[in-house]
Amino acid sequence: MASIARKNLLEDIPRFLVAQAGIMFAVTLITIQTGILEGFTRSTALVVDNSKADILVSSNQVVNFELTLPIPAALLEEARAVPGVEIAEPLLLGSARWTKPGTADIVPMRPIGFYPDGQLFRLWNLTAGDIDRLKDPYTAIVDESSLDTLNAEGVGDTGQMNSLPATIVGLTQGTQSTASSTFAFMSIESAKAYATVGLTSSVRCRSNPDGELDCSTVYRTEDSETGVPPVKPLAIGDAITHILIKAEPGQDLEALTQRLETVLPEVRVMTREEMAEMTRSYWKSRTGVGFILGLGAGLGVIVGVAIVGQILYSSVSDRLKEYGTLKAMGASDWTLYRIVIEQALWMSVLGYMPGMALCLGVSVWAEASMGVTILITPVTAIGVLGITVAMCVGSAFFAIAKVTRVDPAAVFRS
Repeated sequence: MASIARKNLLEDIPRFLVAQAGIMFAVTLITIQTGILEGFTRSTALVVDNSKADILVSSNQVVNFELTLPIPAALLEEARAVPGVEIAEPLLLGSARWTKPGTADIVPMRPIGFYPDGQLFRLWNLTAGDIDRLKDPYTAIVDESSLDTLNAEGVGDTGQMNSLPATIVGLTQGTQSTASSTFAFMSIESAKAYATVGLTSSVRCRSNPDGELDCSTVYRTEDSETGVPPVKPLAIGDAITHILIKAEPGQDLEALTQRLETVLPEVRVMTREEMAEMTRSYWKSRTGVGFILGLGAGLGVIVGVAIVGQILYSSVSDRLKEYGTLKAMGASDWTLYRIVIEQALWMSVLGYMPGMALCLGVSVWAEASMGVTILITPVTAIGVLGITVAMCVGSAFFAIAKVTRVDPAAVFRS
């Protein structure tokens, strides 16, 4: 009976192509929406996932990795003194506005300050430049996908962040969170300067030769007034965002977490995995992102069921006499069901393969050109295949219901 199923499927090529286009659309919509959701949620915890820390110390009011209150840098030395802590390093997340000379665009930035020589946070996927250049003041490394947004061409380009100069000294790939402002990785000293520039600047106005009032920002240093202040080392009175901690070999992380929470005041201590999961869960469950993308995937299923169901139902209706003939010859209902179900299975497989190939191509293009991660894992691909088969076989039951009611006597009527 397999030949009958294939013959029915391929007899009307235009109808077959319409069905396959519908299934392709459904597969593409489901896969892309699911991939965007998975890529989006994974990207929100990129910095956490790629750190070498075992534990993160944050404010006790932390909501996710980026949404938290600052903690005093003085806690850094206290954390280093806790038994079981091998290394403790600060991480500072700031907020800034990037402007490029000659353009009117303002781009929100997320300075991420760390120790360039540190062990617990090292930049990954560095494609250009040198991380040691971050030791120079007012330098940053950004993701390649952010260059268009910053109106920059690459390493060596300059701009301003919060009225301070900024020079791009390196590029990375796949380090930008889809949910965040443009990341600017830099030394903790530079990040501190950008975070506090509003507190250390003053504005002086004077008349220019044309008699107009000219206001420019100047910064006061110990020696003189100059356009750019020197960066200063992190002090115990400064604010930081997180403390990255590496435990001594053999340490029980749960016990060390409890000791840190006991010693350090008003903090929340989590393992790297717990912080990453908290961040991903926040964006997936507490915002509308998960619902919207899930709704799109659901619409893909509905569209696929409607198209496949209509095609199969029409196919059966056009061949009622043929099915009646098979019944009159003694074919069981199950034999007829198998013909319809096999048609559905062929349609699901032949629609799935080009649809998934299209999705993989789109994901590569989106990552390379836009920096948007559409995560299509083997589990996702297998899951979408299962959904496609279930969608097509489920649609076949509309047609099966009609086959069940076929009257063999209809064959002998004129």
